[in-house]
Amino acid sequence: MSNTPYSRRAFIKRAIAAGTVVSGSAAIVRPLKASVQQAVGIGSLDHVAIPIQRVEEMAAFYRALGFAVKETERRVSIHFGDQKINFHRPSSWQTGTFGLRAPAAVPPCGDFCWVWEGTREALVTVLDRAHAEIEAEGERDGGRDGGNTRGQSIYVRDPDGNLLEFMRYL
Repeated sequence: MSNTPYSRRAFIKRAIAAGTVVSGSAAIVRPLKASVQQAVGIGSLDHVAIPIQRVEEMAAFYRALGFAVKETERRVSIHFGDQKINFHRPSSWQTGTFGLRAPAAVPPCGDFCWVWEGTREALVTVLDRAHAEIEAEGERDGGRDGGNTRGQSIYVRDPDGNLLEFMRYL
């Protein structure tokens, strides 16, 4: 394979140098860099934490949505990719001695948006499995490209009443 401007190898090298992820088939997957200014030293979001009331129902609901769920004495956590959401059990946040949290946060206080990469029909199937009722759906701006990319969203609530948005980018 030559390293001419028209070779696959040259294309991949130029794409990587420009900050693009390239698959084995030389298809561009997604840009590595966000198009907005990123805070110096911040690599990504690790986790979010909120208090919950209905521990068993919340764990079952998020399992039904397909999340990995881990439980400890103080919290329930759901995992997706390299991120997680910690749900603090009432026994933790109601004691008045648990200070490393937002002091005014009480359930429901979460509003989460996930990127859904499948079809609307596949999402509805997952939501049905979790017994989640669709509250609303529609087109809106998402977080990609500095908040300028349009997506189609479906909104539901979890057992504690937190708002969940599933966005499919157009």
